[in-house]
Amino acid sequence: MYIFLFQANFFDEYQMEGVSAEQNEIYLELAPENLSRALKTAQNAKAVKIKLTNRHCPCLTVAVELPSLSSTSRIVTHDIPVSVIPRRLWNDFKEPTVPTFDVSIYLPTIKTMKSVVERMKNLSNLIVIEANRNGEINLKIETDLVSVSTHFKDLGNPPWVSDDASQSSTQERDTDVMSEATVDIKKLLQFLAGQQVNPNKAICNIVHKRMVHFIFLHDDVSLQYFIPAIA
Repeated sequence: MYIFLFQANFFDEYQMEGVSAEQNEIYLELAPENLSRALKTAQNAKAVKIKLTNRHCPCLTVAVELPSLSSTSRIVTHDIPVSVIPRRLWNDFKEPTVPTFDVSIYLPTIKTMKSVVERMKNLSNLIVIEANRNGEINLKIETDLVSVSTHFKDLGNPPWVSDDASQSSTQERDTDVMSEATVDIKKLLQFLAGQQVNPNKAICNIVHKRMVHFIFLHDDVSLQYFIPAIA
């Protein structure tokens, strides 16, 4: 999963110095629950400052300035241990290259989709996601004992623009032809269960029988999730 936060929407002031001018980045690894606990104390804060420090070990220090009845500020500081990823391993954390997709479609409401998948998980470990360029998407499970399918229509297809010749060729496909991918239903449900707020736009890209690529767009955040297909 890849999540992008737009700097200007979260920070009034921002200073960043990476390893070099050409590679102005720092890769950190941390336990997300530690960061979540620290940020919960900042819900009513006047200001929050986050910086990388070295307190016996590398830490992400979260300084929370809380409202006070006196003229003295109340500041709560959280030191979250982090691991600094060496540059030689950066390629392991790069965003995957998405192959040319065969179909791209807007998703139904996440709450509805989650409810459908939750019912299906009791019947099978695998789910087939198929869609076309006519705004239709189907969720299916097939076993020796049962076959269940849920259909959504009139969802719309994003108007992608690409200079890639191969991508242009997919735009000429018959709009009713379905592209599909079979994925682990637990991985799909894990992703859907983590979405607490319905995104402004939710897009599903399918690389036929190879991958499902989800893009969730919020006002301030974009989230991508990749699920490989199972043969």
